Amino acid sequence: MLNSEFIPAADKNSRRLFVVLHGLGDTIEGWRWLPGALDLPCLNYLLVNAPDEYYGGYSWFDYPGDITPGIHRSRKLLFDLLDDLRTKNFPADQITLGGFSQGCLMSLETGLRYPHRLAGIVGISGWVFEIEKLVRDFTPVAKSQRLLITHGQYDPLLPFDEARSQAHQLKAAGLNVTWREYPKEHTIHGTEEITDIRDFVKAGYPVAGG
Repeated sequence: MLNSEFIPAADKNSRRLFVVLHGLGDTIEGWRWLPGALDLPCLNYLLVNAPDEYYGGYSWFDYPGDITPGIHRSRKLLFDLLDDLRTKNFPADQITLGGFSQGCLMSLETGLRYPHRLAGIVGISGWVFEIEKLVRDFTPVAKSQRLLITHGQYDPLLPFDEARSQAHQLKAAGLNVTWREYPKEHTIHGTEEITDIRDFVKAGYPVAGG
């Protein structure tokens, strides 16, 4: 089981949920600011710690090195988490799954292989693992998933051109991809990017309201 923290919505009856996956070496502490920044009263949050300890934080998979075993292990853990949330009355189509850097990779890897349609998938400043294999393995619902992929033009860790090329590759494969780029490094681009994330998340829920 993954360690996580639930932050309830202001609307106590809401089943809308944003599952947030941090990046390499971070923890749930690094994302406590997000609910206040998005300011969506009807949105619950589940901040999730990755399974492996990493220099005071956590990691979703070994990096550098052979990343494949860790990705497969973490994907199964996230499948189990989503299944558990469904048993707790958080329907898949009310769940947005998103993350930053390693958390971006895991959000895309998990969301596009999960057999149930989500409200949306948000990938921030990350990359796609084995994209050709992922495209071959799309689930029947993959092309109905909504994706927001964002990246920085000056990212020193994960090259911008490669991230943009991968986003276009997913779009060419028939996915519903919204691509956003910003003059940023490996970080969040302030109000502009937060606004794009907020608008994308809101659009994933058919009933009006925040």
